[in-house]
Amino acid sequence: MNQKEFAARVWSKLMAFEAAHRLLTPGRRVLAAVSGGPDSVCLAHWLSVQARKKNLTVALVHVHHGLRGRAADGDARFVATLGVKLGLPVAVVRAPVRALAAKRGLGLEEAGRKERYRVLGERARRGRYTAVATGHQLDDQAETVLLHLLRGTSLEGLGGIPVKRPLRPGVELIRPLLPLTRAEVLLYLKRHGLASREDKTNADPKFTRNWVRRDILPRLEKRVPGGFSASRPSMRAAERRMRSTARISSPGAIPARAAGPPSTTLST
Repeated sequence: MNQKEFAARVWSKLMAFEAAHRLLTPGRRVLAAVSGGPDSVCLAHWLSVQARKKNLTVALVHVHHGLRGRAADGDARFVATLGVKLGLPVAVVRAPVRALAAKRGLGLEEAGRKERYRVLGERARRGRYTAVATGHQLDDQAETVLLHLLRGTSLEGLGGIPVKRPLRPGVELIRPLLPLTRAEVLLYLKRHGLASREDKTNADPKFTRNWVRRDILPRLEKRVPGGFSASRPSMRAAERRMRSTARISSPGAIPARAAGPPSTTLST
């Protein structure tokens, strides 16, 4: 794929998406969560380019969960090296996820996610960053919608991963890569000669998200090609219309979710 084809297929998506949602306003201070995987490496590189164009202040944070021994140590070293290559400062933060999971009665996956967002929010506050960026992309979006359906969700949950949401007072969580598929992220890395790390636990089917990613989604995609990618905007539009109608018909009396049995919406 030549530069013109790459720009038309991938770069233009990122540019249009960022402009539409005003994620990277000139002068903004952005903290990027970088695990070393393909998505986060793509995010780090994209932000480094935008930093020069828009006078952004960008820094990388790697959260070491302490769960995978030498492999996790290798991830931390990789991200530190990536920061040097991109000219961005890097902080490596260790999180005692296993101990936190046992203390709070949570699974490792959920405990890791909660602690990761806590660390990112705290680091952003201390460093006066107004945004935390993560590398979620369109395939993650489809996985999240399916997980919400499997676990029971409200209409809000069917909207999947939001483009941006408050993380803590004064700090916004943003997802600049949401217009790209996983295949397009890999194309981005190849085009720019960027290496990435592979987390072998992402192939472990004991984690529900991995089972959805490796087994359920491929079957759905085979049956209905592009179905989840195409349906995401319409689900969000339906949610907005429903909320708007509810407010008009019963002003001041409509809760955030419809009455009924508790539903589960994952914080993403």
